[in-house]
Amino acid sequence: MNSLCPRFEKGMQLLGRRWTGLIIHQLLPGPQRFCTIESALPISAKLLSERLKELEQENIVRRDVYPDTPVRIEYSLTAKGLALQTVIHEIEKWSSEWIELDEETD
Repeated sequence: MNSLCPRFEKGMQLLGRRWTGLIIHQLLPGPQRFCTIESALPISAKLLSERLKELEQENIVRRDVYPDTPVRIEYSLTAKGLALQTVIHEIEKWSSEWIELDEETD
C-alpha cells in the first residue's frame, strides 16, 4: 500500500490543478486547436498554454504541428490521457448527482 501512496498523491496533485480536468474533458472528443480550447473554457491564453505544456510534459497531451500555411497546431490526448476518460466521466456523473450549484453560478 505504501508504494501506491506517492503515485496517488502525484496523480491527485496533477489532476487537481486548476483547469487541468476541464482541459482533459475538452479534449476527450478528439484533437482541437488552441483557439477552440480557449473559446470553450473561461481561461486566459497564458494559463491555458501553461497547463497544456504541463500536460505535454506528463505525456497526457500531444501537440501536433502541421506545416500548413499558416502553421496549424492541434492538441490531443495520448493513450495515457485517454485512459482518464472513465475517471472524468465518473466525476461528471457524480457531480450531476451530488453537486448543487448556487443560483448565481447557473
